[in-house]
Amino acid sequence: MQELFIRDEYIKLGQALKLAGLVSSGIEAKIVIQEGLVKKNDVTTYERGKKCYNGDIISFNDMKVVIKNDN
Repeated sequence: MQELFIRDEYIKLGQALKLAGLVSSGIEAKIVIQEGLVKKNDVTTYERGKKCYNGDIISFNDMKVVIKNDN
């Protein structure tokens, strides 16, 4: 499982997908989220602005990323 380190309290789902390299652009993130292809903590989410906090797990295309707070 890949780890994504953030400095702030949270990161938005679309930004996390892009930063983790799971998508190549914000537009692609928007599309895959709206199509229901992304899960946060094993729950399908359709909001690209959904906040992801320390310990949250994002799943897309058989890849998982855990959010870690860098503080």
